[in-house]
Amino acid sequence: MIHASVSVDRSAIVAPVHRRLFGSFVEHLGRCVYDGLYEPGHPTADADGFRLDVVELVKELGTSTIRYPGGNFVSGYRWEDGVGPRSERPRRRDLAWHSLETNEVGLDEFARWARLTGSEVMYAVNLGTRGVIEALDVLEYANGPAGTTLADLRIANGGTEPYDIRMWCLGNEMDGPWQVGHMSAEDYGKLASRTAKAMKIADPGLELVVCGSSGSGMPTFGDWERTVLEHTYDDVEFISCHAYYQESGGDLGSFLASSLDMEYFISTVVATADHVKYKLRHEKTIMLSFDEWNIWYLEEHQAREAELAAADTDGSREWPYAPRLLEDVYTAADAVVLGNLLITLLSHADRVTSASLAQLVNVIAPIMTEPGGEAWRQTTFFPFSVTSRLARGVVLRPRIEVGSYPTAKHGAAPLVDAVATFDEETGTAAVFLVNRSLSEAATVTVDLSSLGVTAITEALVLHDDDPYAKNTRDDPERVALCAVDAAIAAGVVTVELPAVSWVALAVS
Repeated sequence: MIHASVSVDRSAIVAPVHRRLFGSFVEHLGRCVYDGLYEPGHPTADADGFRLDVVELVKELGTSTIRYPGGNFVSGYRWEDGVGPRSERPRRRDLAWHSLETNEVGLDEFARWARLTGSEVMYAVNLGTRGVIEALDVLEYANGPAGTTLADLRIANGGTEPYDIRMWCLGNEMDGPWQVGHMSAEDYGKLASRTAKAMKIADPGLELVVCGSSGSGMPTFGDWERTVLEHTYDDVEFISCHAYYQESGGDLGSFLASSLDMEYFISTVVATADHVKYKLRHEKTIMLSFDEWNIWYLEEHQAREAELAAADTDGSREWPYAPRLLEDVYTAADAVVLGNLLITLLSHADRVTSASLAQLVNVIAPIMTEPGGEAWRQTTFFPFSVTSRLARGVVLRPRIEVGSYPTAKHGAAPLVDAVATFDEETGTAAVFLVNRSLSEAATVTVDLSSLGVTAITEALVLHDDDPYAKNTRDDPERVALCAVDAAIAAGVVTVELPAVSWVALAVS
């Protein structure tokens, strides 16, 4: 049996709990939009064609900000294609995902969908194949008051009030050779600076996100951030981080410690951003937008795509509409890792103030749908929805005493990880924990006596005796949250975490 001691001091405040940490991501990719959010013939569809059963699940998930419309898709996207009468919208080939885009859903429809879910839109502009003018045009269309051509066009298309989109991404993954319009850090930094300056002239209150690295393993990681920020530091509020994790080669132990790589990613970007801050003698501090993160079995998808591309010797490969792409089916272990990544994001809420789980529906997503049929929760749905619901007030950094275990990828990793939040106004707290051990349960004591709490109101565990158990269309409730035994005495909670598990405690 593993023994761990967690001590929470109400003075060990990291930062407020930022609601934008619980954002997600909708890209025109596979069945995320078409057959996911949008299915006009579905029994639950509204007048716009949006599935209301999906809307209800998104509300339950607790998303805040939704990044849209990409992703790699945005680097070849013409936003004008998605406005006006649907019957007149062009059909185009999407080079990012080798698919057919019908443009049935565009900015107007998505803004209405976001209102249904209570989410804020975070919009990405195309800096891969377009530039300053196009960014200004979509900004005017989205946010402009009546009296200009593009704002009046929005009004004519049904958007009577400005959408008031506050967060804007200046392109997507421009460091990646796979990106349409990929460019060097020097060239991108100059373009992003010009675009940001123009957008701030139009609306000084915008919050702008410049592209950071699309992974900590990129050969330009660190140097990319330095170069881009040296060009854009005056102009932006955030730099983006993207990270995806998967179990490789049967190494579950390393996979369960994936959050250590996220820790490394965050600390490196923070150090680089602060280096530029002091080099340029700035007072402003750049925050991090972790606007793509998830579990993604990318290696398998890349291998399949390479096979298809190699076989397309005469350019006759089909460009399908809403193909089933990247529809990973997640395990209990995947959900435990996702819960741990949320712990890491909360633990760094002093610098990571926005994050987007990529993606929302069908494509590497917590929500799955079947055309004409049901929608269901993947295993990863549960730690996200519970953390979004319970995390309130401020983040507290706990002191954790526990042993470690060896991993091939990350060295020694602590067997237990945790974070806490506390809402002074309501006197409620939440503690989120993971047990990374492959075989042993962990008895954990959590000292919350400094918070003045006396009762456990919820104690939930995500665990399955088979760490590879999944929720599927045929068995959508195979893995679910269960109650876990926990006791509190004199402000100290005692709880047992099964092997490979994620636990949430709510106390008051």
